[in-house]
Amino acid sequence: MRGPLCRRFWRRCAAGLLAAAIALAPPPAAAQGRAITLIRDAETETLLRAINGPLFAAAGLDRGLVRTIIIADRSINAFVTTGNRLFVHSGLITTADSVGELAGVLAHETGHISGGHLARLPEEMRNALIRAIAAMLLGVGAAVATGQGGAAGAIGAGGQALAMRELFAFTRTQENAADQAAVTYLGRVGWSASGLLRLMERLSAQDLLLTESQDPYVRTHPLTRDRMQFLADQLARSPHADAPMPEALEEAFRMVRAKLIGFLEGGLVARSYPASDQSAPARYARAILAFRQGRSLEAVEALDRLIAERPGSPWLHELKGQVLHESGRPRDALEPYRAAARLAPHQPLIRANLGRVMVDIGDPAMLRAAIAELDASVRLDPNAPFTWRTLGIAHGRLGDMGRSALALAEEAALRGDLRTQREMAARAERLLAGGPAKLRAQDLTRAAEIAREERRR
Repeated sequence: MRGPLCRRFWRRCAAGLLAAAIALAPPPAAAQGRAITLIRDAETETLLRAINGPLFAAAGLDRGLVRTIIIADRSINAFVTTGNRLFVHSGLITTADSVGELAGVLAHETGHISGGHLARLPEEMRNALIRAIAAMLLGVGAAVATGQGGAAGAIGAGGQALAMRELFAFTRTQENAADQAAVTYLGRVGWSASGLLRLMERLSAQDLLLTESQDPYVRTHPLTRDRMQFLADQLARSPHADAPMPEALEEAFRMVRAKLIGFLEGGLVARSYPASDQSAPARYARAILAFRQGRSLEAVEALDRLIAERPGSPWLHELKGQVLHESGRPRDALEPYRAAARLAPHQPLIRANLGRVMVDIGDPAMLRAAIAELDASVRLDPNAPFTWRTLGIAHGRLGDMGRSALALAEEAALRGDLRTQREMAARAERLLAGGPAKLRAQDLTRAAEIAREERRR
């Protein structure tokens, strides 16, 4: 699944690119020194936007000001941090029984954002949190840094970031306020808050567990009886108490849940989706597991059957393209990626991976088409280092060394590599004729010099 996790490097953190598919990257643990894995997946991000968009609108928030980031972690949690960053654990999605449970948690976190709760943290705690976030966000827009999509791109960040977990607990007053806001926003959208209550009731049983055995949501969002009683009382009076979630959202949730289980928790596929289950999500999960286990032909055949049933799904075409590409068949991957791009032309991850396949085919005649796809991707999402790197390679193969250097300077800037940023930007400045590209190279050179001086101070 291709296309289918900002950018600033903190000097004290080290990061390494991990394997393309999430399944190869260990989920983060609470222990210091373990890696955090951030995910980019167009299908999952689209689902979260479809839920968050109406909630943000109901809260009067500009959706463009809130960044949603997915963490590959099987524990149940979601939290907001400074800068209006909303983090969602993959475990919240794979454990939720319905899209209503996921929407309930996201509505609660929207309440924290709209209430400005993070802004009220003590100054020193806020500064510590900012440092931890900077460490954790090593390349979140970059996770196509592995060039993988679907639920695939992964980045390892230093364990220092895990110290954040102790900073996310809110006061009881803030939790109650977020619950009240969640009920309000869900009601404005016409959605029921019953999903949030159901999830709380399931998690409340963890109160008796040792702290290290509890899901982080229990530790950072204390599940008091008052909170659950409040939700029950609100549901009793709500005209939307029994309102079903939109079927399209429910179906999208089921497919995303199957995808994440297939990529991240392969051992659960047989239990969650036994062979007797012939639903589309079950076959999706089994196709992904076959791919992860090296049975690419079986995976492609299963995906072809799903595509025949759902030809309008860009995610199925996208995943087929990834399977073929990673099986050493980039030419065969080209048409599935083209189909995915036709169906979802505004998905930067899909456009980036289509461009990457064109570059990997090695046909000089395809390079200009590859550059067009990569340019479209960076216009939609300028914060993906791997896309800039691929663009630099494509320009270099065409002999346009000025634009190649400029693209590599953009990549370095996103990765926090000031030395490479300065060198590549200076080279681009020398090679490019006057115009916007040259001015951008000059800006990158100055930005690197300013940042280096700030670091020195």
